[in-house]
Amino acid sequence: MNSDSESQFVEERLTLEADIVCVGFGPATGGFLTTLSRQMVLPDGTTSLESSCAPGMPLQVLCYERADDLGFGVSGAVTRGRSIRASFPDLDPSAIPMATKVGNEKLVYLLDPVGASRRSASLRIADRIIRWLPRAFRSTHQAVEVPWTPAFLHKSDGLVLSIGQFNQWVASQLLGTAQLWPGVPVAEALVEGDAVVGVRLMDQGTDKAGVPEPGFMPGMDVRAALTVVADGPVGAVGRQLDDAFGVPEGHSEHDWAVGMKMVVELPESIDLEPGTVIHTFGYPEPEIFGFLYVHPDRIASLGVFVPSSFRNPSRTAYRTMQHWMLHPYIWRYLKGGRLRSWGAKSLQESGRRGEPHLVGNGYARIGEGSGSTNVLTGSGVDEAWMTGVQLAEGVIELMRQGKPFSKENLDRAYVQRRRSSWIEHEGRIAAKARDGFQRGAVLGLLGMGLTAFSGGRLSVPGKQRPLPSLEEYFGDRITRAEIQEIRQACNASGSSLHDALMDKSGWPEIPFDGQLLMSHQDALLLGGKVQAMPGYADHVRFTDPESCKACSSKVCIELCSGEAITPGLDGVPQFDREKCVHCGACLWNCTSSGRNGRDLGNIAFTSGAGGLHSAEN
Repeated sequence: MNSDSESQFVEERLTLEADIVCVGFGPATGGFLTTLSRQMVLPDGTTSLESSCAPGMPLQVLCYERADDLGFGVSGAVTRGRSIRASFPDLDPSAIPMATKVGNEKLVYLLDPVGASRRSASLRIADRIIRWLPRAFRSTHQAVEVPWTPAFLHKSDGLVLSIGQFNQWVASQLLGTAQLWPGVPVAEALVEGDAVVGVRLMDQGTDKAGVPEPGFMPGMDVRAALTVVADGPVGAVGRQLDDAFGVPEGHSEHDWAVGMKMVVELPESIDLEPGTVIHTFGYPEPEIFGFLYVHPDRIASLGVFVPSSFRNPSRTAYRTMQHWMLHPYIWRYLKGGRLRSWGAKSLQESGRRGEPHLVGNGYARIGEGSGSTNVLTGSGVDEAWMTGVQLAEGVIELMRQGKPFSKENLDRAYVQRRRSSWIEHEGRIAAKARDGFQRGAVLGLLGMGLTAFSGGRLSVPGKQRPLPSLEEYFGDRITRAEIQEIRQACNASGSSLHDALMDKSGWPEIPFDGQLLMSHQDALLLGGKVQAMPGYADHVRFTDPESCKACSSKVCIELCSGEAITPGLDGVPQFDREKCVHCGACLWNCTSSGRNGRDLGNIAFTSGAGGLHSAEN
């Protein structure tokens, strides 16, 4: 909104007082509110934590979630569930829809059945040796089930979950007066001097550029003694705090991935036991990991992770996932299945090294955006939950002592708890686990093993490199003239390059069946349930159009999970929020130079409404 419009409406902005306001509802906030609510209302019905903004009343706690429902998560997950079980000692997984105990776990190396994968010389030699092995030592489905799974990958006694269903269940378990408000995006934190004093909700009744229209309603200011920021790795409030207060020395957010996922109804002939967990590596490209988790009632969550170390500048998660699904080892379980829902999510894989300032005057950060993800074990749900529990324990301690939520007090009550826990210990071990992937898949896998078995003392070093140009990456398979012809044709049709480039590089076409294998846009319509509410400003903007015009790769278009970013006639990508699933892949894939001294690229990813609408994800 421009300054004139702002001044016109600022007097109408309402203010609400609360004790605690939370930004985002996921596993971290679930852990926080579960722990806090048990002190808000004791078993005898009395209140132990009273409000400071409303004397004589229980603690006033508000939680705002961008998505239209608390159950609109975007992930099937497998987790050890240590902290979750500690919060619910008598937990019965069958009480949570789609949840079950982890059973059989497998680690599978997938060979290349089509000959299009880019494999190093060492991998090609290894593949040839594997194919020469007697049938007893290899699968008949172009794969090898690794006979020994490293301990760090095991999720023994863990849980297979639908995050959407889990979030809904957690919300139903909360006690006390915590108020949950889905469908209410938080625009920004209220920063006064060196303190956060609450949040401002998004303006409503604007056009896509944020200009007020008839029916305009300024977003309310919610002032609180403590603001809990749990808006994930691409959350606008978390990134605002990084800009306002800086980040710790050595802070690095260079390691990301996009997870592309489906929930599938398996064919009746498939008898995979609920709790079956399959991890894959080696195909469609050596850097890409796949997963298949089996829920009760023949439902499976499956998909791939496309990491920042993947060198392809036209990287696409959707078609990559389809080729992974069609691998003979995986397809034997899926053939005849049906898509139920679909989703995508960015993952902050810098882990401990991407940790921001966890606390400041009036605020604390928890969850994935706080650097809690363990990049060695590929685990984040349990870790996020634990950070929420730790903050709640610290908050309860400070409130009982009558102390304010200052940086010093929060550091002692929350950060020190975190530093002395398994979150910190395991996070430090895993800090360099993924570095080797910057030098290739083989060295990356070797680095993970070294890191795990040495307790973090050894690793394979690697430094992030800029992505190659299309001509550099595809030059051994496609001529420069052909690449230019493809670029011109795709720009004219308003489509991304990856399908044409993959076709030309030897990847077979996807045999669409209308049930499980379908176009990206059909999956978006049938399985993603994307909807953007009117009356809000667009949440994706290209801050420097000239940089976009000069960019030849436009990775933001290629990896957009919902094909919401497409070529524009003037060289600046165009954004259609009706297709955006809020994964944030465009933010970390922008190859333009950084701004504000940090590697943030040329995309502003702000708060916004809409996104995926599926409680099964």
